[in-house]
Amino acid sequence: MNSGKNHLDHSPGIGLVDIYFVVFRRKWLILLFTVIGVAAGLYVFFTKQPPYQSSAKLLIKYIQDTSPTGSGESGQRVLSMSDQVQSVLNSEMQILTSLDIFQIVATNVTPEKILAKNGGGTDANVAADIITQGTKVEPSRESSVIQITFRNNDQMLVSQVVSAIIDAYLDKHLTIHNTIGISEDLLTEKAVQLRQQIANTDAELHMAKTNAGVVDVFAEQKAYADEISRIRRELLMAQADYAERRASINELAGTKKTAVDTNQNLAPAAPLDQKISDEVSTRYKALCSRLVYLQKKQSEYVLLHGYTEENALVKEVREQIASAAKLKNQMEEAYPALSSIEVTEAATMASTRSDSSDAGTTARLTSLPTRIKTLESQLREVQAAADRLGDAEQKISELMSRKKIQESAYDNIQGTLQRMGINQVMGPGRVSGIQMIQRPSLPFRDFKSFYKKIGILMFGGFGFGLVLAFILEFYLDRSIKRPIEVQTKLKIPFFLSIPDLNQGLSRKALAVSNSNRKLLGGSTGQSSAGGAVAVRETPLEVMSWEVNRRFNSYYDALRDRLVVYFESINLTRKPKLVAVTSTHKGAGVSTIAAGLAQSLSETGDGRVLLVDMNLENGAAQQFFKGKPNCKLDDALESDTRDGALVQENLYVVTEDTVTDRLPRVLPKRFASLIPKLKASDYDYIIFDMPPVSPTSVTARLSGFMDTVMLVIESEKTDQQVVQQANALLAQSKANVTAILNKTKTYIPKKLHQDFLSEP
Repeated sequence: MNSGKNHLDHSPGIGLVDIYFVVFRRKWLILLFTVIGVAAGLYVFFTKQPPYQSSAKLLIKYIQDTSPTGSGESGQRVLSMSDQVQSVLNSEMQILTSLDIFQIVATNVTPEKILAKNGGGTDANVAADIITQGTKVEPSRESSVIQITFRNNDQMLVSQVVSAIIDAYLDKHLTIHNTIGISEDLLTEKAVQLRQQIANTDAELHMAKTNAGVVDVFAEQKAYADEISRIRRELLMAQADYAERRASINELAGTKKTAVDTNQNLAPAAPLDQKISDEVSTRYKALCSRLVYLQKKQSEYVLLHGYTEENALVKEVREQIASAAKLKNQMEEAYPALSSIEVTEAATMASTRSDSSDAGTTARLTSLPTRIKTLESQLREVQAAADRLGDAEQKISELMSRKKIQESAYDNIQGTLQRMGINQVMGPGRVSGIQMIQRPSLPFRDFKSFYKKIGILMFGGFGFGLVLAFILEFYLDRSIKRPIEVQTKLKIPFFLSIPDLNQGLSRKALAVSNSNRKLLGGSTGQSSAGGAVAVRETPLEVMSWEVNRRFNSYYDALRDRLVVYFESINLTRKPKLVAVTSTHKGAGVSTIAAGLAQSLSETGDGRVLLVDMNLENGAAQQFFKGKPNCKLDDALESDTRDGALVQENLYVVTEDTVTDRLPRVLPKRFASLIPKLKASDYDYIIFDMPPVSPTSVTARLSGFMDTVMLVIESEKTDQQVVQQANALLAQSKANVTAILNKTKTYIPKKLHQDFLSEP
């Protein structure tokens, strides 16, 4: 039988069966704390009464925070509750629960009244401490409402204290948010100082403007800028006019000379026999006059007015000049004699114009340099005045900024003083956005909360006991208690769970059981029929076989599972070596070994030999009619084993090697006996082994066995100890199987039946 076949599925975590097991196993512990909780609840119910209480509610719509010297027109800011409800409410609750508020309330209500039913006295600090302990301030869920509750045994006091708390809070709120703790007298004094500072700054500003010779700095700066721009424009025009006049004089001088030369050189070349009509001559002369006019107009645009080549008027005149010149050239090609008329008249006109305008042009050319010098002088003077105004402007601007700040601070203080006056008449709550939506209620006792507390005490005892039971079961108590734990925690193939049949027996039944115990002394032992016992050379305590017959069904079940196990591993040879051991004394190893041997011998299939290996421990055996003189060597020989026969097919012997040498010599001796053991005609040889420990022979002999049954005592054998013992046996390559002995049943069968605990 391998481990995989013996492991049953078990869901991780805590299941319903686990809860049943903990509750019923620790029922007395849970019941004890339940009784304590119920007793505490009843004590509070009969000895304590809920105190009187009164409640009020405040709605925080918004918080108006004003600074008497802040910037801006009003010097205030409004904190919207929609944006920062939690932050504002927390701040206001801190103000409400401050010690200053409670001390003010204690003083206003008077300590004598507060302490009248609370020990008496006149100490204001003690009264404030009582108010602190009895006051509860909490915000309403998902709203900007604060609820204030005061509890006390004095019925006439609670409503009065709540009203006093609200009044003190509103005054404190106004002091913190609106005036930052500054008194009205101090604000008035500050206003007088600011008024004087404004007057001084105004006088300095007037003096600075007088010294600069201006009334409005910005207007004067604009005027200077306009004047500088005008002078510069006139200066540029004069300079352009001067250049134009000089160019005109030079042009006129060149034109007169050209006209004379042209008249002398070109006039004779004209054909004399060509006749030109008066109409053609008149039209040609008009065209020439227009061309001269357009050229003059172009010169005026460029020289006099300063138009650029890209100007629309200049472009238009140029187009007209080009058109007129084109027509003139066409007429000259058609009538060559017209050129003589043009030259003659042009020379005549040039001469006439030169003579008539020579005097005016010369006079104009002489006056222009003087005008240019005058304009340049005016420009320098205006620029110097503007520079002086710029130096004064910086000081004037500083004075104007200082005056503006002083006037703003003065207006803020005046506004604060005005609001303080309004608050004294209307009350601060209306100004700051705080309204009382529930006035202090009449005194009442909150029995609902009182009964809730009593219920918590009563059921709290049960809950504490339940939690403690689970902590003890799963964290502090590390012993193996149930078959399922052997499979899930130890991972050892499991054979059988044997219950503690003494569980539930009365004292009388246990006394009858003890009366059946006998002593075997010396080398002989005698008892009633029905069983046998291996005896030793020292007196031993022996239990009657009849008392243990109630375990027969479990031993038979253990026998059947052992047989199936050997069949599953295809072990058919004889004899089969089986060791029974545990991790500590008193686990029931000898009883189980004897019971298993008894059950195997009763099948009638073959002989069974029970070998007692506990000589060093002096453990008792549960067989009678045994003869102590038969040794293991004798039991292996058919001629000498009759002394070990205790009943049909059942032989019992002891290993009597010298006690102090047993741990050292037994493994070697046992190895020499292996051939004899395997050659014997026994079907099963059961070894009652000492507990597994680092110094015992069990671990060293387990490798010779076909299987080692590890007996685990329920609720006493520690899980870690079993794991260490299993690891020690595994080093000897032993096939370990587990038996859980002395298990106790706590869960009623109606709720749960443990399959692994059934025989």
